[in-house]
Amino acid sequence: MLSLSKLADIPIECHRDIPDDETVKEATLKKEPTGEWYASFAVDDKEEPPKRSLAEIDADEMVGIDVGILKYAHDTDGTAVGSLDLSEERDRLEREQRNLSRKEHGSNNWEKQRQTVAECHQQIKRKRRDFLHKLSNYYAQEYDLVAVEDLDVKGMLESPSNSRNTASAAWRTFLSVLEYKCKREGTHFVDVEPEGTTKECAQCGVETDKPLWVREHSCPACGFEADRDANAAWNILSRGLTNLGVGHSEGTSPEIEDFWCANESRSDSSTPVETALAVETAVVSAKRVVETGSPCLKKTPTAASRQG
Repeated sequence: MLSLSKLADIPIECHRDIPDDETVKEATLKKEPTGEWYASFAVDDKEEPPKRSLAEIDADEMVGIDVGILKYAHDTDGTAVGSLDLSEERDRLEREQRNLSRKEHGSNNWEKQRQTVAECHQQIKRKRRDFLHKLSNYYAQEYDLVAVEDLDVKGMLESPSNSRNTASAAWRTFLSVLEYKCKREGTHFVDVEPEGTTKECAQCGVETDKPLWVREHSCPACGFEADRDANAAWNILSRGLTNLGVGHSEGTSPEIEDFWCANESRSDSSTPVETALAVETAVVSAKRVVETGSPCLKKTPTAASRQG
């Protein structure tokens, strides 16, 4: 029961219980276009969990993530998560919108159909946010350092090319949710300049122009070959480490030193080194994320216990 001062006592169905040790600061009531009412509660924040020292984080505990249209997320661990398929929901929305256009505006039939259209919009919104929350939760809990691109989504939406797919991908929502979940889990979060992450070779740094239809990276200077998005993900992680000031220093873990050694060929392209970059990719359907909350095909006991 929700008791509102000077208003009424309203029966509610809780999405989840408010912990006994939390103090409710305020409640906000909102009416959706479908006619449903929701109450959201703001509570006092708990203390943020401490973050591990960067010197203590091994290479397998950090990840760079490149987001896209064909594959929603491609990370440096060799996992590519497919985009969420909302084609059936969009087809239904278009049918219901056509039906709405045939109704007399303001009539009872028009109001019923308007609510049906609103329900279609709500279903798409809920499915998308469920996918984004589960995927971001996985990265925040599985890793101690997460690097992403600081995308100018607003500017990309103003572009006439592919703006619908960009809006549907909701990259800014994903990055915002990922950032606050990393903060909640005590995970380092760093966003980097996105320009050139696709063109630049993750091994030697030489830039190569790639039209959108070219999905493989093949460096003419050092011969490094990888998936286009995998190469971008490694550049994102490399820039993230640079932004955080992680490099060659006393106390740096051997795994991170190996990573930097694999990228030292940028300053000496005449002597390519063996790359430590992952080239094998496990493509995972978005359905797996929605059903399990994790894109991983195999989980280690430690990772599984952290997610539980």
